[in-house]
Amino acid sequence: MFEEKFMRAAIEQAKLAAEKDEVPVGAVVVKDGKIIARAHNMREASKDPTAHAEILALQKAAKKLGGWRLTDCELYVTLEPCPMCSGAAINSRLGKIIFGAFDAKAGCCSTLYQLCSDARFNHQVQIIGGILEKDCALLLSNFFKAKRI
Repeated sequence: MFEEKFMRAAIEQAKLAAEKDEVPVGAVVVKDGKIIARAHNMREASKDPTAHAEILALQKAAKKLGGWRLTDCELYVTLEPCPMCSGAAINSRLGKIIFGAFDAKAGCCSTLYQLCSDARFNHQVQIIGGILEKDCALLLSNFFKAKRI
C-alpha cells in the first residue's frame, strides 16, 4: 500500500524529532508519487511555536515548487494536524492529508473539528486518518512515558 510507504517516511522524520528531544511528529509532502519535502517538529530547537512538522514540510514544499499553492500535493503526517496546521493546509490549497494517530487533544481534521472539510472555507482538503496508527501512536506514547520517568 503506497500510503504506508509514505507514512513510514514520516515515521522516520518523527524518530529524528525524538532523538532531538522534540515531540516525535514527522511529515512528508508527496507530489506525483515522489517525496518533495520532509520535516519533523522543531519547536524546542527553534524556540518557535509554529515549528510543527506539517508547517515546516509545507514551507519546504512551497519553496521547492516555487509557489504557495500545493493543490496537487499530499501531506503525510504521523499525528492528526492541530488547528494551526489544518489552517495551513487549507491556505496552501493542499490536495490531501493522510495522518497516522488521531489526536484527542488537538486534532482538527476529524477528532475535535473537521476544519479541512468545512464547506465555509474556500478550499477543502481530503482527509484519510489511521494509516499505521499503532506505530505512530506508539512513538508518541513511548516519548511521553520516558518524560515521566
